[in-house]
Amino acid sequence: MGRVAGKVCIVTGAASGMGKADAIRLAAEGASVVLTDLNEKDGQAVAAQIGEKAIFLKHDVSNEADWQRVVDTAVEKFGGVDVLVNNAGMMTMGSVVDCTLEDYKRVNAVNSEGVFLGCKAVIPVMEVAGKGGSIINMSSVAALHGMSFVAAYSASKGAVAALTKSVALYCRERGNGIRCNSVHPDGVKTPMVFKVATGAESATREEIESLSTEKNPMCEPEDIAALIVYLASDESRFVNAAEMLIDNAATATPPVIV
Repeated sequence: MGRVAGKVCIVTGAASGMGKADAIRLAAEGASVVLTDLNEKDGQAVAAQIGEKAIFLKHDVSNEADWQRVVDTAVEKFGGVDVLVNNAGMMTMGSVVDCTLEDYKRVNAVNSEGVFLGCKAVIPVMEVAGKGGSIINMSSVAALHGMSFVAAYSASKGAVAALTKSVALYCRERGNGIRCNSVHPDGVKTPMVFKVATGAESATREEIESLSTEKNPMCEPEDIAALIVYLASDESRFVNAAEMLIDNAATATPPVIV
């Protein structure tokens, strides 16, 4: 307990899935948490579950003014921003041929531009505070090996991985003590994954659990949250510009036997 005690964390997409698990775990480890999402009802419920160390803000991550409001509120309510978890994301099915330009732009506006705007908004605030900081960008294994059936999603997560390195180098060159890393999960048992896989608008916990099979095991959101806490904490003070895989060796390439 207390691994991020005294830190102020912004977690986007915190109404469900990985973002919810991240926010709950960060608060349990001592952080004050600003949860954001477009889903106001569920987001408020998560904040209420956490208690007085959390607030919820409705937030469109693709909107620059919304980002400024979120950061300003974090400073006003909790005194600053130490950690940003750029978790909010979306996915649409479609190969490069099937995907419409409209869907491509929509996915990238949330997954890629949202991360850009988040980094852009928090870095000046962290610099002024002079305490360093940790920016954690949620990417995917799709950024590393591509997925033919989600072209827009793969492209957006590839952009996140590249932007993360750019941000990390920028901050290192400025000597501001801000670190930036990307997290690359494979399958995670979340409502978004269930919706994309089945087309259903909602699901029970049992239905989401059914996505994981012996041949294709999927991790829990809490598995991701454990890594998020590490990257948010001072334990990872020398981890910077890293692509943190959490995929149970899904992207490992076995040796060719001839």
